[in-house]
Amino acid sequence: MNVTVICLGKLKEQYLKDACDEYLKRLGAFCRCKVVELAPVKLADNPSQAQITAALKREAEQIREKIPKGAAVFALCIEGKMLNSEQFSERLQSAAVQGGADVVFLIGSSFGLDEDLKKEAQFRLSMSPMTFPHQLARVMLLEQIYRAFQIASGGKYHK
Repeated sequence: MNVTVICLGKLKEQYLKDACDEYLKRLGAFCRCKVVELAPVKLADNPSQAQITAALKREAEQIREKIPKGAAVFALCIEGKMLNSEQFSERLQSAAVQGGADVVFLIGSSFGLDEDLKKEAQFRLSMSPMTFPHQLARVMLLEQIYRAFQIASGGKYHK
């Protein structure tokens, strides 16, 4: 299985890079996993809603170019469905079967993801009703993907 996490923005803090690298290394036992970082559209300090919408549409175009044809797509968004780790594991395994070999997760910019892009996704996932920095969300997502594979394989990581 190929798992791709497409994110807007780069990790800045070394400890977050180290955490992502650790989970990517662990995931190597289960799948080919990579993170694709895209540059978010730059906006003024107080953008209008129209400017935000236009920026999200441009970001969505960049994202679509990186999604493999036929991939199962998970869009991370606050209005998405929350799953526990077992449910997420089941959903990931099911998506892999339905989407063939490719599963893609989308993490938007600080303004989120384009509405049309979210509608195109097979699943909208919310990690929590709380707000997290996008950089931390990436670490949390990679950890949960690793946990999902551990659950599916009967590993001891998940308690």
